[in-house]
Amino acid sequence: MNREAVLEAARATLARDRGASLRDIAGAAGVSRATIYRLFGSREELLRAIDLEPDPDARQRVLATAVELVGRDGLGRLSMDEVAAAAGVSRASLYRLFPGKAALFRELLVAFSPVEAVVATVERLRDRPPDEVVPEVARAAARALGGRAGIVRTLVFEATGASEDAAEAVGYLIGGAVATVLGYVVEQMAAGRLRAMHPMLAVQMLVGPILLHLITRGVAERAIGFAVPLEDVAVELAEQWLRAMRPLRRDEDAH
Repeated sequence: MNREAVLEAARATLARDRGASLRDIAGAAGVSRATIYRLFGSREELLRAIDLEPDPDARQRVLATAVELVGRDGLGRLSMDEVAAAAGVSRASLYRLFPGKAALFRELLVAFSPVEAVVATVERLRDRPPDEVVPEVARAAARALGGRAGIVRTLVFEATGASEDAAEAVGYLIGGAVATVLGYVVEQMAAGRLRAMHPMLAVQMLVGPILLHLITRGVAERAIGFAVPLEDVAVELAEQWLRAMRPLRRDEDAH
């Protein structure tokens, strides 16, 4: 049997069952697995040859699997082969969805962090004063987290490390949420609505306490029964930030 005939049989078999094994494909084609190995080398190469698209749920399965494995082993030890096997997709399909660990980690941040929600909120309310915008940003971030505190802790730890695989994700953070919030803060300082200081320090003052709360929230819940909803915590910290960032009065500035 020639190569094209095997490809035709493989397409028909995989159309019925996307998880069909090489044995199933060989049986449908009427050849031995040895023949398929001789023609294609592996199931992944066969899939690549027929350019099979991943099933619609594959992306979410891969992301859910990857975030679990990153939390267990760290990004540096993450194996794309293990991700593919655990998510039930072929290696070829995985690399079609995510060309490598750097791209996969970036998409984990997109899927599980509040970056998109923060950017959308700031852009929607950009012409409003900080007293309105900053609490809304905090609410949006808290809602986006929605029970993902543990996941975010893992992603923040990996994103702030020295891994080359995290570099693309860090660029996404800086070019997305950080740049958007920085731009808003600069505008509000120029308008005299926020105290003048280095804008990066101002953003760190806002984000830092919220991240620290996320990191320690589980311990506080277990140790002292802390049960304040995350959204309430985020808004309270945002309001404290606003108090600290109020412009100095002239008499205070003189001292």
